[in-house]
Amino acid sequence: MQSIKAVVITKNEERNITACLESLKWVDEIIVVDAESTDHTVELAKVYTPKVFVRPWLGFGPQKNFAMQQATADWILIVDADERVSDELREEIQALLQKPGPAIAFQVPRRNFYYGRWVKWGGTYPDYQIRLFRRGTARYNDVRIHENLIVNGKTGTLNGYLDHYTEARLDEHFTKFDLYTTLAAQENSKSRSVVRWSDLAFRPVVTLLKTYLLKQGFRDGIHGLIISVFASMYTFVKYAKLWELTQHADVHEYK
Repeated sequence: MQSIKAVVITKNEERNITACLESLKWVDEIIVVDAESTDHTVELAKVYTPKVFVRPWLGFGPQKNFAMQQATADWILIVDADERVSDELREEIQALLQKPGPAIAFQVPRRNFYYGRWVKWGGTYPDYQIRLFRRGTARYNDVRIHENLIVNGKTGTLNGYLDHYTEARLDEHFTKFDLYTTLAAQENSKSRSVVRWSDLAFRPVVTLLKTYLLKQGFRDGIHGLIISVFASMYTFVKYAKLWELTQHADVHEYK
C-alpha cells in the first residue's frame, strides 16, 4: 500500500482546524503550514502533528507549494482548514492506494455548506477540485485568488466528497467577500486596464440570473437566494474595485 500525506494551510483557523485534522487521522502524516496565526491554531494543530511550520503569508499558491515540498510520501492530499474528508472519500482513497491506476491526480466533488446547510444548486455542486496527486507531478500557480493546481499527466475523478464548511454566518461571508473581491480586482488588474459602465451595469445582473435561474439556485430556498445575490454583488464589487485601481493607475501615470 502506497503512502499518503495530507497538507493543510492555515491562518487563524482555531474554529475549524480540530475537525479538519480529525478527519485526516488516517493518513500517514499531516503537514500544517500556518501564516503566523494570532489565535490558537498552531497549538491545536500540534495535537495532531509535529510537522507544523509557521511562516509569513506569501499567497495561496506559494504557501501550498511550500507545504507540498515538505512531504515525502507517494501521494499528497490537499485539504483546506474549513474542509472535512468524508468517510466515503477516505475509503475510496485507501482503496486507490492499494492498487493505483494510470492517473496521477484526482479531482473530488465538494459539498459546500452555507449558514449551516448544504447548498446544492446555483452552481455550488459538485464543485470539483483536484486535491489528490502523486508527489512531484503537480504545482500551484501563483495568482492572488482561485489558485490552480497544474498537473503534468492524466487526471481521474473520485466519487467521495469533501465537506466544505464555508461561511457559517452572514458577517463571516461579508468579511471573506471584502477580502476576495479585493484580491480578484488586484489579479484582474494585471491584464485589464479599462472597466466599462456595462461591466458594472450588466455583468452583476447576468450573474444573478445565471446563478438563481439557469443554475436553479431557487431550489435551495432562502439560502439559494442569498448566495445568488452575493454572487451578483461579488461581480459588481470586483469590477468596482478594479475600476478604482485603474483610476489610481491613471492618476499615477499622469503625475
